[in-house]
Amino acid sequence: MKLVENRYGKSKVRVARIVRREGHHDFYEMTVSIALEGDFRSSYEEGDNSLVLPTDTMKNTVYALATDAAVERPESFAMLLAEHFLSRLRHVHAVKIAILDHIWQRHGAFSFTAGAAHRRIAKIEATRAGASMESGVAGYLVLKTTGSAFEGFLRDEHTTLPEAADRVLATSLDAGWVHDGKADWDGVMKTITDTFAGHASKSVQHTLYAIGDAVLEKFGGIERIRLAMPNKHYLPTKHADVFIATDEPHGQIEAVLSR
Repeated sequence: MKLVENRYGKSKVRVARIVRREGHHDFYEMTVSIALEGDFRSSYEEGDNSLVLPTDTMKNTVYALATDAAVERPESFAMLLAEHFLSRLRHVHAVKIAILDHIWQRHGAFSFTAGAAHRRIAKIEATRAGASMESGVAGYLVLKTTGSAFEGFLRDEHTTLPEAADRVLATSLDAGWVHDGKADWDGVMKTITDTFAGHASKSVQHTLYAIGDAVLEKFGGIERIRLAMPNKHYLPTKHADVFIATDEPHGQIEAVLSR
């Protein structure tokens, strides 16, 4: 038998941090996942745990490092965690960190509301040779009531969908972009939102490509972007401007754009 690959770590570590500033507080919350890859063969084949850092220790490390200012950006906190494990564990070849940021909206100097439904994400894959960084968003709800069509599609004997010259277009968008560490998350999100709103869409595929193209055109530090745009359907009824809202089943449109 051959152990082809292995990794282990800790998932869904919830951590929150208050940053107390003069006259107001900032509040950060995120869910962190950690995976280590390296020379752990003996732990699998022989039950030798001498090189196994407990996953409970990984959890405690998240809490300890959350005291650092890096916690204010998921990308910088992910890099801090990756560098910590690589510097201390010589038998570890690669560290993968994934962070899901829970966005809180400020409501006063010391209070916050639950914020947006979407989540900011950051992923780091680090080795001693370098690191790859991906930022993104999960579950970003966008909708427009006009400026979208779906016509001229392939038909067969099972096709019942009518053509639509003007329809509601809505999606819960997931996106991730690989970059050099300098891409502004808020700027990318504005580009995504503005492109979705202004694009004369002939299909979800058409708008997805326009979004990816606009992001790559505007942000030179982004190497590639992956996008997933599942349809959230608003189906017309016999009553004017009244729709059936449903997302089950839904179309799933995905693509990766690169330079």
